[in-house]
Amino acid sequence: MITKRLFLLSLAASMSLIGGTISSTPIDSSLVVYNGNIGLVHEEKKITLQQGAQALIYEDVARTVQTDSVNVIFPLDVKLYSQQYRFDKITTAKLLDAHIGKAVKVKTAKNRDEFIVQDATLIAAEGHNCVVKTAKGEIFSIASSMIIFKTVPDTLITKPSLVWNIHAAKAIESTVSLDYLINNISWQSNYILNLQNDLADLSGWITVNNRSGKRFNDVKLNVLAGDINRAQRPIPRQVMYKAAALAEDTAVSHVAHEGYHFYTIPFRVTLANNEKTQIKFIDEKKIPIKRRYEARLNHPNYLHSEIKHKVSQFVEIKSLELPLPAGVVRSYSKVKDTTLLLGENRIDHTPKHEKISLRLGTNFDMKVNEKVIERNDDKYYFDERIAYEVINRSNIDKTVELLIPFIKSAYHAKASIDTTQPYQWKNGNTMQFNIAVKADSKQNFEVHYRSKK
Repeated sequence: MITKRLFLLSLAASMSLIGGTISSTPIDSSLVVYNGNIGLVHEEKKITLQQGAQALIYEDVARTVQTDSVNVIFPLDVKLYSQQYRFDKITTAKLLDAHIGKAVKVKTAKNRDEFIVQDATLIAAEGHNCVVKTAKGEIFSIASSMIIFKTVPDTLITKPSLVWNIHAAKAIESTVSLDYLINNISWQSNYILNLQNDLADLSGWITVNNRSGKRFNDVKLNVLAGDINRAQRPIPRQVMYKAAALAEDTAVSHVAHEGYHFYTIPFRVTLANNEKTQIKFIDEKKIPIKRRYEARLNHPNYLHSEIKHKVSQFVEIKSLELPLPAGVVRSYSKVKDTTLLLGENRIDHTPKHEKISLRLGTNFDMKVNEKVIERNDDKYYFDERIAYEVINRSNIDKTVELLIPFIKSAYHAKASIDTTQPYQWKNGNTMQFNIAVKADSKQNFEVHYRSKK
């Protein structure tokens, strides 16, 4: 135990005397970006180590590095004893402190219009006042703004860095492998749906937003679609944009893995800090679509007057062969060579072959009116007769889905619905009427509801 303590004391004392070196450019680098505002960085760099105890500085990690996630692999003959995260933001005070007892230059006034610069040693510094000693042995105080520094001392680490205290059994030239998690980097999918009658073209873009405090040069980029579980943590702009186009021979590939979807960008990408980068990953043509119209009406038991409703219009995609990560879908169409935005929707992670329903907005030419024409409620029952009117003033025949909330359960066993219009139950507590309406016309029908209070 005493021998080990003496060795560790010797190690700590020798760190400032011996230092290994690491290449500035990685020989391999990759980045996996997750939906949850985190990324996993992997880098391999060449290292040169002397025999014995030494400090090894790994520069230019992300400012948002999670130091407790660092996974570093050294050669077998290297032992890692401790790690620090260092980043010295350069200030006048830090430069002064680092130059105590060291050579500087000072600028002093010769007369009102002329200055002289001479060599000196910085003896002390407090606030904006400094004490220096010149080569002639003169000691005087001077403002910190009159101190000229030759270099930034090695004791100040000006880039976010990991400092490893290690011991090498022998001199080594090898590689070090580093993995760590970073914050403030995320990705999302954005989609463009171009509508052409009953067909559509779908393009998808991976948008990576890098605010991690690190620039990634020529990196292998991957993104993971899905919501990974993470340990809970305490809650403690200008952005530039650029796009990388999808070439025919550089399509983004993806595989399903452990319940997630893993996308690989087949070309290397540079991600600057505070920049959004877009990469095309879906390009599907002539997808069949279905148009749907829907109006959600009031519960008949609580309708006491006439209410007019707007009709929502949707486009639906069925049996798409591709999974769609969560993101925003913007739907467009053209009229007289002018492109129009029809609507925006945010979709959740959607597996392949699942129906995608996109609400465009409300249809200008369609309305639905509902009106109480008779009400005979008593102490125990609701009893009402409702008139419905579906209006279509467009030039196209359309079918409108009317969704009416109404419960017909065991408790409401004596509930009754009397109408000549066919309907079906949706989700057990909603009636759905599919009303076909000719162009520039309207359709009327009535429903008699009776249910227990």
